Amino acid sequence: MDDDAEIVAEFLVESHENLDQLDRDLVELERTPDSRELLSSIFRTIHTIKGTSGFLAFNRLEALTHVGENLLSRLRDGKMVMTTHTAGALLTMVDTVRALLEAIEHGAGDADPGVDVESVVSLLERVLAGDVEEPAAVAAEGGEQSTDPQTDSVEDAPPAQAAVEGGEQATVPELESVQDAPPTAAAAPAPEPDPVAEELLEQVLDPVLDPVLDPVLDQAPEDVPAAAEAEEGRRGVVDSSVRVDVDLLDGLVQLVGELVLTRNQILQRTEAADDVELVRASQRLDLVASELQESVMRTRMQPIGQVWSKMPRIVRDLAHQLGREVDLEMDGHDTELDRSLLEALKGPLTHLVRNSLDHGIEPPPARAAAGKPPAGRLLLRAYHESGQVVVEITDDGKGIDPRHIGDVAVRRGVVTREQLARMEPRDVLDLIFRPGFSTAEQVTNVSGRGVGMDVVRTSIERIGGSVDLTSTVGCGTTMRIRIPLTLAIIPALVVGQQGERYAIPQANLVELVRLEGQDLRENVETLAGAPVLRLRGRLLPLVSLSEALGGEKADPDGLTIVVVQADETRFGLCVEEVHDTQEIVVKPIGRQLKSLPTYAGATIMGDGRVALILDVGGIARTRAIGAAHATEPEVQVGTVDSRALLVLEVSQGRRAALPLTAVSRLEEFELGRVERSGGVEVVQYRDGILPLLRLAPAIGLAESPPAEDQISVVVHEDGQHRVGIVIDRVLDVVEEQVVPTEVGRRNGVLGSAVVQDKVTDLVDLDAVVRPLLAGAR
Repeated sequence: MDDDAEIVAEFLVESHENLDQLDRDLVELERTPDSRELLSSIFRTIHTIKGTSGFLAFNRLEALTHVGENLLSRLRDGKMVMTTHTAGALLTMVDTVRALLEAIEHGAGDADPGVDVESVVSLLERVLAGDVEEPAAVAAEGGEQSTDPQTDSVEDAPPAQAAVEGGEQATVPELESVQDAPPTAAAAPAPEPDPVAEELLEQVLDPVLDPVLDPVLDQAPEDVPAAAEAEEGRRGVVDSSVRVDVDLLDGLVQLVGELVLTRNQILQRTEAADDVELVRASQRLDLVASELQESVMRTRMQPIGQVWSKMPRIVRDLAHQLGREVDLEMDGHDTELDRSLLEALKGPLTHLVRNSLDHGIEPPPARAAAGKPPAGRLLLRAYHESGQVVVEITDDGKGIDPRHIGDVAVRRGVVTREQLARMEPRDVLDLIFRPGFSTAEQVTNVSGRGVGMDVVRTSIERIGGSVDLTSTVGCGTTMRIRIPLTLAIIPALVVGQQGERYAIPQANLVELVRLEGQDLRENVETLAGAPVLRLRGRLLPLVSLSEALGGEKADPDGLTIVVVQADETRFGLCVEEVHDTQEIVVKPIGRQLKSLPTYAGATIMGDGRVALILDVGGIARTRAIGAAHATEPEVQVGTVDSRALLVLEVSQGRRAALPLTAVSRLEEFELGRVERSGGVEVVQYRDGILPLLRLAPAIGLAESPPAEDQISVVVHEDGQHRVGIVIDRVLDVVEEQVVPTEVGRRNGVLGSAVVQDKVTDLVDLDAVVRPLLAGAR
């Protein structure tokens, strides 16, 4: 659904709800015409519908509600008195508005000729002018003074139904009321009607009845059931949604959390059970609980566009106040996250936007002097990444100069000159998050008090997120916020330390490393008194979980390392045991532990014991670990077909995967057919020569022992050339979404991913076969 259609759908839902209330309020107002509270409520509702319809260019609907608003205004100001006829006219307006809304919902727009708006507008204008007498109104209301039998039978259906149906959806009972009037009523003698009353009766009834009677009389009887059946099978936008109290949803989430805890306990108890039926029932419970959890959590998800909707006005007002010209761009407004996080994000996001305009984007003369366009660019961008929502606020302003930040920090006593000299530029920029720090020269109602950036970071970290910045002097600044999708139920890795269990959120997890013997001695070093791991050409700081928890450092024969990351900081957490991954229900920790930066919360495990959730960012800060930067240039991860992969076995059980779209055929050749041409192995294949490439050595793995009788080959075609990729065997063809990571990236390998619950190398096919194909050309 595009933005316009979504706005119209919300307008229809709210308007239908308001009209139902209007019906009740108008009937009540007819009984108590002096109620100013009812009049004001009815006036506000009609005014809202009129304003929104004008915004959406529903001109006929706007014109109708405008006249009704005028009538209500006269009633509210005491210039007119509510009468039965006035109430009937207003109810007719409500019915016509409802008919227009149904026409809009069915795609005809408010210009549908089947809905007679002009006659109702004329009726309301006559009521405003006082041209319609009350007796005629009484006849229009119920037909009590009319002796025409057919009029009586038609009036059995209320005017609301006639206006709603719009002359297109008349039902079978209405048809019978017109064409099949009882013979006794038709034979009853009627007195001669008064000509004046008859004329007034036609003026009032014709606009209401004609849209119903004409199509009904013209429609063939056999068409009525088909139309009714088609309408019955259609569900409108109003029927497709329901409003639920937020507290009810929150209570439902809490109950689902308890259900997940109970499920985990049952699954743990049934692991060793011999009862097949019990195991089967527990597996079914696991499936149903997971689906229920996913559905309930989806009900709490809302698009971030609800927060962004206020940003254009904020940017416009602040730009005028500061003398800036700003072009606001918003990307990813349909990115969803938990509503509780959405509420917590409003304040920090607003402050960061105001900060970008005040401190980042320059006035037009300064931008012109710097060779920039007069209008600055402010980009709000949101997207999903690694189970988190990332929100970026980017401006093309003057950027943040670390030297200026350092001078202000020294002048304000935030750091000393000696401390500043030992700080990296990134750490200097991080000073803006210190309480009381501000670079503004004077205090204004926008900035200068040093209250804001520290509150932004504190607020984001309180909901399990993080905020950091990157800036280039003269080019601009990007503030990046990372927050979890939800705080209620998260996947986590359970680890053990000194007999206790701890949970590490999966969003912080990078990889697991196990070192023993020679590998432990060669790859773990001591740098400046702190242990580091040399992992694929990078130095990774190591933190002992035992020391972080206040215990003593152990000296084991082997080392189990959980590589974690928070913001740009990556380090290895040394633990005693790694258990498994679980979906855990996050529980808040008590007041006594909230001041400890090591813990982010608690959860209840399957055996009923409590496990604390580790705060990776808090551990990094307490251990004074800075951001880790690559010592080699970043290489863009290649694109793989994440939906269709051919999974292979290479190098004695190691797994690799190729995009299925790159595979032409699977072949097996006898070893006797393998020949050599220069330094390349080849086989004769389909009236040509097929060069062979052994995949394991090409991606840095040891080759398996040679096969005794035949080899398995994946044939890859590139234009007019073919190459055969020698593997151990084909494991499977999978169609699933995989998330490529940089773990294990090397020459010929894009990285690794979890495929069928196993770590699999993603082969960079182009890099592997390019040298061989280049030689063939």
